[in-house]
Amino acid sequence: MSCLRTLKASTLLWATLGLLAAGCARKGDPIPRPLTQPAACTARWVELRVLEVTLPLADLKGKSLVGVERVRIFYLPMGASRPSAAQVLAAGEVILEKARPDLPRPGRSLRMDMKQIGRPAGWIVASAVRVGDVVGVPSEPIPWLDQAI
Repeated sequence: MSCLRTLKASTLLWATLGLLAAGCARKGDPIPRPLTQPAACTARWVELRVLEVTLPLADLKGKSLVGVERVRIFYLPMGASRPSAAQVLAAGEVILEKARPDLPRPGRSLRMDMKQIGRPAGWIVASAVRVGDVVGVPSEPIPWLDQAI
């Protein structure tokens, strides 16, 4: 009799645990939160055709960045007036890109050798890119001078 009572109790316990586990599970994958654009990088020339890019520490909402997936350099040929950073990003072409694992942590700088890139005079900006191809705010436009000058 006690063996039968123990069997009933264990069966009831397992059935209860099974129902609880089935009721708690969500169906499907959770929807990931959209990533916010990284804040702007800073870019400056340290030598002829060597660009130093400092990665942002946060995104546009002010949350700390764990890291970025890549850094892209955009180029736009010289026009009648100085373009905004957004114009270079929107209408420019990617002329150089560095990706993980060759990137430092946010807030740190990296140097990008651009000596092999031949373009006429124009403007460049640097932008950090998060996972999912979320392109960050571009740096201020800096002049790109023709190497023949």
